[in-house]
Amino acid sequence: MPPKVLVISNYNDPVVTRPEAEIFIGLKKEGLDIEVISKADTVYAEKFTQNGIKVHDRLIFKKYDKEEINFIKEILKEGKHDILQLFNGAAIVNGIQAAKNLNVSVVLYRGFSGHIHWWDPSAYTKFLHPRADKIICNSIGVEEIFNRQLFFNSDKAITINKGHNLDWYKEIKAFSRNDLGISETSLAIACVANNRPMKGVKYIMEAITKLPAEIDIDLFLIGKGLDDEQFKNIIKGQPNESKVHFMGFRKDALRIVAACNAFIMASTKGESITKAVLESMAFGLAPIISDIAGNRELVVQNENGLIFPSRNSNKLAECIQKMESDRAATKLMGKKSKERIEGLLNIKTTISKYKKLYEELSEKT
Repeated sequence: MPPKVLVISNYNDPVVTRPEAEIFIGLKKEGLDIEVISKADTVYAEKFTQNGIKVHDRLIFKKYDKEEINFIKEILKEGKHDILQLFNGAAIVNGIQAAKNLNVSVVLYRGFSGHIHWWDPSAYTKFLHPRADKIICNSIGVEEIFNRQLFFNSDKAITINKGHNLDWYKEIKAFSRNDLGISETSLAIACVANNRPMKGVKYIMEAITKLPAEIDIDLFLIGKGLDDEQFKNIIKGQPNESKVHFMGFRKDALRIVAACNAFIMASTKGESITKAVLESMAFGLAPIISDIAGNRELVVQNENGLIFPSRNSNKLAECIQKMESDRAATKLMGKKSKERIEGLLNIKTTISKYKKLYEELSEKT
């Protein structure tokens, strides 16, 4: 019998959750028996149903909630599932409690590389709880953090990247240079993020101030809070001020990204493998990324992108200059990045690894 899997997650945003949701549609097509607990009035809930995946209409969002725990427990008892796959915080806390005394393997997901400490009591309600059988890590960097914890069984953590599919981006129509108000010769660079200190946007701004005035670039900062005055003030009055475009939150962000040549992510900590970087690589952009755990796994230095030391705006400026001065090399790095998505970071590989893991666990239940 193929493994029977109960997934608990939140599929409200079809764009953000696509790499995750498509795993389970793929597993269903591979013959696994998949059920999902999530809100039924969403794009992916409809797709799940169309693909024969049963959707239990409920958003699990309250932690340590008896009603939520009992709801999950009843589904597990009735369905006799082999695997309970938990993605977000509320799902993990409640799902672990619901699985007590039941013959089901509990699998957690971790896509963030911080805030796991063996000495933190709250960690034992989630990722360090003895009831967790496996933890799927979205990068090697995340797996390494688990394996550094005292008393942690290193067999529990396994790295499986959330892969992408180039077909997801074929219908995205890039803006023209005229639409964006930039020249045909400019090296267009995108950065998509929300305004959080860990994203390191201030280091990007500092790097811009260190570039020569004659450099032919345009930088598009896209995301909530990236049009904040704190960033504008760093480049105010500088020679390259007009080359930075503060776009703020945009629903058509990918149309801007698709029109660019390169992508910057200057994160200082906490990343796993950033979806925005993967998306840019799928469009054939050359990434410039900081050397933190997680994102650095996406790039082979000078082959499909450039890596600079985190928090080092001087080195970041050098990377920008290098890409601007050698457009042929930048174009080739973008091509190699797209090939990297199609090869190592493809959704098909992710589905295959999930299937193997679930089959191994189901044999033990």
